[in-house]
Amino acid sequence: CVTFDQERSTGEAYMTQEEDWDRDLLLDPAWEKQQRKTFTAWCNSHLRKAGTQIENIEEDFRNGLKLMLLLEVISGERLPKPDKGKMRFHKIANVNKALDFICSKGVKLVSIGAEEIVDGNVKMTLGMIWTIILRFAIQDISVEETSAKEGLLLWCQRKTAPYRNVNVQNFHISWKDGLALCALIHRHRPDLIDYSKLRKDDPIGNLNTAFDVAEKFLDIPKMLDAEDIVNTPKPDEKAIMTYVSCFYHAFAGAEQAETAANRICKVLAVNQENEKLMEEYEKLASELLEWIRRTIPWLENRTAEQTMRAMQQKLEDFRDYRRIHKPPRVQEKCQLEINFNTLQTKLRLSNRPAFMPSEGKMVSDIANAWKGLEQVEKGYEEWLLTEIRRLERLDHLAEKFKQKCAMHESWTSGKEDLLSQKDYESASLMEIRALMRKHEAFESDLAAHQDRVEQIAAIAQELNELDYHDAATVNARCQGICDQWDNLGTLTQKRRDALERVEKLWETIDQLYLEFAKRAAPFNNWMDGAVEDLQDMFIVHSIEEIQSLITAHDQFKATLPEADKERMATMGIHNEILKIAQTYGIKLSGINPYTNLSPQDISTKWDTVKHLVPLRDQMLQEEVARQQANERLRRQFAAQANIIGPWIQTKMEEISHVSVDIAGSLEEQMNSLKQYEQNIINYKSNIDKLEGDHQLSQESLIFDNKHTNYTMEHIRVGWEQLLTTIARTINEVENQILTRDAKGISQEQLNEFRASFNHFDRKRNGMMDPDDFRACLISMGYDLVSGVQGEVEFARIMTLVDPNNTGVVTFQAFIDFMTRETAETDTAEQVMASFKILASDKNYITVEELRRELPPEQAEYCITRMTRYIGADGPPGALDYISFSSALYGESDL
Repeated sequence: CVTFDQERSTGEAYMTQEEDWDRDLLLDPAWEKQQRKTFTAWCNSHLRKAGTQIENIEEDFRNGLKLMLLLEVISGERLPKPDKGKMRFHKIANVNKALDFICSKGVKLVSIGAEEIVDGNVKMTLGMIWTIILRFAIQDISVEETSAKEGLLLWCQRKTAPYRNVNVQNFHISWKDGLALCALIHRHRPDLIDYSKLRKDDPIGNLNTAFDVAEKFLDIPKMLDAEDIVNTPKPDEKAIMTYVSCFYHAFAGAEQAETAANRICKVLAVNQENEKLMEEYEKLASELLEWIRRTIPWLENRTAEQTMRAMQQKLEDFRDYRRIHKPPRVQEKCQLEINFNTLQTKLRLSNRPAFMPSEGKMVSDIANAWKGLEQVEKGYEEWLLTEIRRLERLDHLAEKFKQKCAMHESWTSGKEDLLSQKDYESASLMEIRALMRKHEAFESDLAAHQDRVEQIAAIAQELNELDYHDAATVNARCQGICDQWDNLGTLTQKRRDALERVEKLWETIDQLYLEFAKRAAPFNNWMDGAVEDLQDMFIVHSIEEIQSLITAHDQFKATLPEADKERMATMGIHNEILKIAQTYGIKLSGINPYTNLSPQDISTKWDTVKHLVPLRDQMLQEEVARQQANERLRRQFAAQANIIGPWIQTKMEEISHVSVDIAGSLEEQMNSLKQYEQNIINYKSNIDKLEGDHQLSQESLIFDNKHTNYTMEHIRVGWEQLLTTIARTINEVENQILTRDAKGISQEQLNEFRASFNHFDRKRNGMMDPDDFRACLISMGYDLVSGVQGEVEFARIMTLVDPNNTGVVTFQAFIDFMTRETAETDTAEQVMASFKILASDKNYITVEELRRELPPEQAEYCITRMTRYIGADGPPGALDYISFSSALYGESDL
């Protein structure tokens, strides 16, 4: 077999040669008793795992069967199949198989043969067992580059150093008082022994306490007798080493398992925190997108209301949306971007793959949805204002239509009956002539009313074009007037034809009555028009428009003297009639046969016109005052907007300069940004005051402002962008601080990185295009020559700095790339190795092992996420920790 010579430097005396063995036994026979008891207990501590034990060490190993079984248990390997016979050569063959296995492990057996073991030679049997103990229990002990006996001794010294009355220098007399054993137990399990109550003068009590506690709680069988150790001047070193090595394996394994468990807990804690942040991001993103999804249809709804009050209520609802409902969503959107950037930074720092949100929930998706919302929102406000103007115009036209229709219907009332009369058939000559003149006057009046009918038709057509809600009623009334007008024309023509047929029968006509009728009718129609114009409602939106109405009214007043002359001329005709009648004694009936207008009618209407003129003056002056108030509101709004707009732009530029400025530390940049943020928050009152002025303007139906280029929408968008920019910039600096602290980057290094980044950031927007980034890398010494190899290498680098394929490289990603190998992070292989320790070197782990070695929360986390182990060597319910460890670092699907 292969020999195993122990070197002096790694344990010069731990492998005692045969000559020393003989001499030791001859010098102190009491050691044989101690070794027999200790080695027997040590063998049984392993054999009981196979369900058996030995009683007499030199007898029970003679046939070689339990010796082979012992070696299989402590090595974990299978030995050749033993011979089943009971003859001496069968026993020798079995012992030789065991000795050959020991030799195969690199152990040199000196003067130990199978015949001595089969013959029950105690000395040879104990020597063989000691050789096994050295090889499988002590040889692999290593503490700070020392091994075997020296390593075990150093471990004992380190563990017992803090304890009083303990000074471990060897493996014999240093252990006689029992305090060293109690110190070892107390160091690892202080709950098992109250060390303060132990006394140095009670060695037997101390030893028995250590033996009992070790057997009961540490599964270390009692291998020594307290009396033998105390009564022997120098206890057997091999027995003591054998017993103490059991403590090393018991405690060292626990420490290793604890270290492995701590590593796993740390990795799982990071993963759990990241998963929590991912869940929070998904939840916030879903809620925000759902709100946008519900809000857009409301803003896209362009169903107009039929009344001004209903449309104004829509406008008020929209203002509530702007003031109350939208601002919290703006903050949520900003916080969502901050959470996403923080999560990606933590994932990079913990060597995890970048977070990819669910489909449709990327930051870019949310930004696109928000952009769509704002576009619809802007269109909705414009539509509201347009509809309000339309309804205002419709109400004005509808009222004007009703007035004109009422005046026309009042004029046409009874006209059809009059035109249908046949009174001329029984009338006298004078009466016939009177009827003829009266009809001529009616025709003149009918022609004068043609313009009003055309105006009514034009207003009705405009109401239809503007989609007036009661267009059916308007159309029916207009159609009735038109039909009646056509019928009046037909009846008028028929009556004229009839009168003309009998006109030759009548020669006398009263020219004065006719002249009065001809002059009175147009003048009366002019007065009707004047009354209508003076009572006409008006809508203006500027001082210029009202001034135009005042000018027109002044022009109308300038025509009054000429109209008064016409009135006096008409009244002069009537006076002439009275004079003639009085002169010639004509008895007048008091009724003008040619017209229904009397001089009293003319005078009454003239008085009405004179009364309405000052009322019209008053209305126009009141409107002038209202337009002047509106102008003041415009100037007041413009004065504030022209200050706030440039202020917002200036702050945006200042924040941009702070984010790219390399002077000062990150903490100083953070403090500067915090001050900017506080100044911005303090400035909010100016925005609110401007909102109040804007609301007053809208309530006064002011829709334009020539004194400023800034609208309230511009100010709102700029303010929201300013809040988002300062929050995003603060988050970027916080992430840079996280990266600096995690990777140990100095301020000078950060300044160098920032200087390089700023130099190649040609657009000065805080991001580099891929071409700029390639140029930056080449300037820093990266070999990215043209060709397939250079393109492949650059593509690999771009997947590191732009995992989401946005097409740009941020400063944070640039820092992460430049310092990617400076941070010390866990790897999947380290986590696998930790799990393998907990699983006792198996390729699988059980639920019981996880719950025993890990805290409850982490244990359940692993149990719910690990897949079933599919290997043939695993029991039912075994879990695959290898695929789980790979999934933690994105190397497979969890």
